[in-house]
Amino acid sequence: MTAQKRQQGILVVVDDPGWRKTRGLLPRLKRAAAAAEKAARFRGASAFTILLSKDSTLKSLNRDFLGKDKPTNVLSFPAAPSKHGYRGDIALALGVTRREARLAGKSLADHAVHLVVHGVLHLAGHDHIRARDAKKMESLEIEILQSLGVANPYEIAP
Repeated sequence: MTAQKRQQGILVVVDDPGWRKTRGLLPRLKRAAAAAEKAARFRGASAFTILLSKDSTLKSLNRDFLGKDKPTNVLSFPAAPSKHGYRGDIALALGVTRREARLAGKSLADHAVHLVVHGVLHLAGHDHIRARDAKKMESLEIEILQSLGVANPYEIAP
């Protein structure tokens, strides 16, 4: 097997066992990542890692890489271009994700699926700093999530 073939794919690393308590979550996250990868139209081989971790880990990553000393729901770390197609890493925090889902009246699984889609789009170069870019990224997220049976996360609940 060539290095390129070994590098292709989506690796999910579970650092916080609490992520395993939601039945069927890991396969859903892989499907979401694959759908976002397809929609992002990566050229050539493509691989990335999804880290399912705890708030303290994302707080450290957020502080060390972005200078923000607080936990966050998702972080994306695009990789330098590689002939093997490694796109980068995505990390999710269980506590933050769980709290946000509860406050929004969503399931943990649906919210985590959204965050994975969001993270993959960041790896593809999408961003939401400017309003026009945010609108484009959100539209793509909504389209991908709809294909996965997840409601529009930007729609305000009645």
